[in-house]
Amino acid sequence: MRRLLTTLVILLVVIIAGMTSLVFLINPNDFRQYMVERVEVKSGYQLAINGSLRWHVWPQLSIIAGQTSLTAPGAKEAVVSAENMRLDVKLWPLISHQLAVKQVLLKNAVIRLTPETEENQPDAPVAPSTPTPVAPGSSELEAGWKFDIDKISIADSLLIWQRGDDDQINVRDINMEIDKNDDRQATIQLSSRINRNQRDLAFTMNAEVDMQHYPQAVSANISKFTYQLSGADIPVKGVQGNGSMQASYQRDNQSLALTQLALTANDNQISGTASATMGGDVGNYQLNLNADKLDLDALSGWQPKTTEQTAQSTQSITSAPVIARDVDEQPNGLSTLQTFNAKLALKVADLTYRGMNIQNLALNADNRQGKVALPTFSGNLGAGSFSLPGDMDVTGKNIQIRMTPDINNIELADLLTAYGLPKALTGSFSMKGDVNGEGLSAEDFAHNWRGDAQLAMTNAHLNGLNIQQLIQQAVSRNTNSVQGLDKYEHYSQIDTLKAQGQLENGTLKLSDLEGQSPMVYAKGDGSVDLPGEKVDLNLVIRVTGGWKGDSNLINTLKSTDIPLRVYGPWAQLGYQLQVDQILRRTVEQSARSAIQNWVDKRKDTKEKEDVQKLLNK
Repeated sequence: MRRLLTTLVILLVVIIAGMTSLVFLINPNDFRQYMVERVEVKSGYQLAINGSLRWHVWPQLSIIAGQTSLTAPGAKEAVVSAENMRLDVKLWPLISHQLAVKQVLLKNAVIRLTPETEENQPDAPVAPSTPTPVAPGSSELEAGWKFDIDKISIADSLLIWQRGDDDQINVRDINMEIDKNDDRQATIQLSSRINRNQRDLAFTMNAEVDMQHYPQAVSANISKFTYQLSGADIPVKGVQGNGSMQASYQRDNQSLALTQLALTANDNQISGTASATMGGDVGNYQLNLNADKLDLDALSGWQPKTTEQTAQSTQSITSAPVIARDVDEQPNGLSTLQTFNAKLALKVADLTYRGMNIQNLALNADNRQGKVALPTFSGNLGAGSFSLPGDMDVTGKNIQIRMTPDINNIELADLLTAYGLPKALTGSFSMKGDVNGEGLSAEDFAHNWRGDAQLAMTNAHLNGLNIQQLIQQAVSRNTNSVQGLDKYEHYSQIDTLKAQGQLENGTLKLSDLEGQSPMVYAKGDGSVDLPGEKVDLNLVIRVTGGWKGDSNLINTLKSTDIPLRVYGPWAQLGYQLQVDQILRRTVEQSARSAIQNWVDKRKDTKEKEDVQKLLNK
């Protein structure tokens, strides 16, 4: 045992002595220029190391460098800069004059991907896809040294990303490790976070990268990607999920392709493919996405606008400050569409949006630098369906939209709930029309849209006002000959309702209005004040059922047109009804008809002349 310990001590002494000898015999500054040349030959980038290189022996044999930077050819600023750099080297290769680097560590580095750090050599030849060997004698150390790197580590660093004149995006707390093998395969582990507009996105990623054809082409298998989004206007529990994909990049046309894309967001799952071509002045993007379930309410924290639920919504959502909102709520909030071209194909089997459960949603959009065509925007809502093709122009100060809606049997109550409007009128709603305007919000629609449409409803309820009850009770107060029903509902039942609508400056004008049910027939016209949430309808009503009493008077009332004006706020409708005048006129007309019949039967009597004078009078 003593001999074994003695042997180990001797071996340790020899190792320490050997390492010390290397420190004294080999000056790391001797191959500084060699490293600079090798980096330039392999990548074309300029490596700059300020200060002297020095050995660091324990616990890992390393070379310590001072301020280090890496600059693309012709670039104004360095793409990578760090206060210090550490190269962990292998001991045995040093003995045989080989500089084998196990790991390059950059801490507190700043990585800039901005227009100032881009390569600026328009006439330079394209680098080959395989490394070009250095000509013998190009460096003093070429004959004796071999430069190789197994692993690159970046800790607590910052990435500044900017494309064109867009705002910069800062990716903070970058911790990344890249391990490569002799076949130019690499494994990447990355964690970082992005903070912008009071929102924080933290993410991690594991990937296997194929760099056999670098820098011409790179492909990667992103096997694990996790993220968590929190902050302003995000639900308190945040949005989190994971994903995976296959990615490939082609340098010639600066194209990026994503396949086998799978992403989750809370309980939602999205799959599909994506591609981007960033060469030239305008980027081109294409997305093909599919989802079995997509709950936008859960992701956005939307809740219906009721008194109790509004209070709950205030507690479950973190509000953004005024400064952050000002950035996102400009009159043209979609102006970023002017900077690229894109095609989107989206299919969602089950979509939840503002409380509405939409099935089989299909959306096809084609953006050409702010001019967007929507050839397909359709889906099923309840027992109905909708199709909203159109186009959108965001190149001006305000968003311009044109649509030709085709809506069939959509429950109107769902739409009113979605946008926080009172349910004054409910039922299955249908519409065909041509509308256009400025803006996308409900307020924009109420003020800045215009167009014509054919409107229709089935099983409609005019809530809070029973027209049949108003008329029958008014008639009962004026005569004891007839009565109405013993019990009434709190709404007017209209089986079918149709009208021609014209929208202009927030006012919906209704013409050729006609509705009927087994009890009531109505026709007329009117207007709806959308911003003021008011209505003014002038109707002519016939109550064709629900009467009890004198059959002759009932038959007369069934064919009598009774004027009715419905007006006021949607939530509290008022009315004007003059049944007594109509009833008096009806009774008078019935009496005149009876007297006229009596006179006609007594053509030769003296009473005829007296009665005729009275009738005429």
